[in-house]
Amino acid sequence: PRLRRNCPGSKDRLNQRSSAFFTEDLSASLLVQWSSFPSAGSTAKPHQSFEPNRKVAIEMVFRQRALSKVYQLIEPGPVVLLTTASRGCPNIMTMSWHMMVEFEPPLIACVVSEANFSFAALRSTGEAVIAIPSRSLADTVVKVGNCSGRDNDKFKRFGLTPLPANQVCAPLIEECFCNLECRVADTPMVYRHNLFILEVVRAPAQKNPKTLHHRGYGSFTIDGATLKVKSKMR
Repeated sequence: PRLRRNCPGSKDRLNQRSSAFFTEDLSASLLVQWSSFPSAGSTAKPHQSFEPNRKVAIEMVFRQRALSKVYQLIEPGPVVLLTTASRGCPNIMTMSWHMMVEFEPPLIACVVSEANFSFAALRSTGEAVIAIPSRSLADTVVKVGNCSGRDNDKFKRFGLTPLPANQVCAPLIEECFCNLECRVADTPMVYRHNLFILEVVRAPAQKNPKTLHHRGYGSFTIDGATLKVKSKMR
């Protein structure tokens, strides 16, 4: 039926219906376009380009994200506190750039910038503790990350309790539910990318509460529901 110009909301309803049809049509079209590309090893040439209107359609569906914000999409979690100790002075830094790289022995890749006060201590001692905080420590985690150990005793300033570790010189943090005692296992990437490979040598832990996952500029995601799916993956 023809829509009257003065019908309240008619334009919005039409746009919603058009958007639904457009999205469905675009999905089908993209499948056709993609299936027309040659397989690996083929000498056939792919389509020279998408039709101009299809390029516009893709831009409407997939918004370009600033490259400076890519880390907010793929940054692994949880946010942790890294402790070090050099010349009898313990320190803490907040860290969210880390990932597992081996099951056994457990190896963790960590980026510790040379601009951080912890960098020199980690490089000289080769030891650290990765303390995992729960969501209840969110404010403390942010405050720890917003100041430098050059000017602050962060344990005293933020009311955190250092405990002696069993295998390394760096202290545990009593308020964190898990403390991974680590030794530096590999350093070739330190000078190019500030990336240390740490081997976990001891892992005292309590129960596993909700953890923090950094999304950039003070935004965090909290662990949600656990989903169990049948899988052969470890």
